[in-house]
Amino acid sequence: MTAEQLFSILNMATVAAWVALVFLPRLRWTATVIPVVMPSLLAVIYVILVASTLTQSEGGFSSLAGVRALFDNPWLLLAGWTHYLAFDLFIGGWEVRDAQRRGVPHLLIVPALVLTFLFGPAGLLLYLAIRWFRARPLPTLPAAA
Repeated sequence: MTAEQLFSILNMATVAAWVALVFLPRLRWTATVIPVVMPSLLAVIYVILVASTLTQSEGGFSSLAGVRALFDNPWLLLAGWTHYLAFDLFIGGWEVRDAQRRGVPHLLIVPALVLTFLFGPAGLLLYLAIRWFRARPLPTLPAAA
């Protein structure tokens, strides 16, 4: 299997998981299997990719140029991508579960889920903002006399 083929498989599986988080958030397996098992599976793949290829690449983590050199290896680039897939999916699952526990309507967090899928930290930031605003009581107007 090539790095490109594995990339396609991991992307398809992850997109399916995200679709379930967005459209089927109340199913038990969506709240349990997807946010735990899928990121765990991705983490195992990540560890295998890093362990099997890290010593075969120039570069390192001490400079941006070193990280770029690491990612010249397509397998390490795939490992980096798998890292993003795992962490973003884990955070998306947490957002869904946390919103359910707090009574935040699911439709309200869908934009945060989409943003988490596409731009990880930006989606987390949006979710935290939604959560914060939702927790604050809405101001009420004084009653007319």
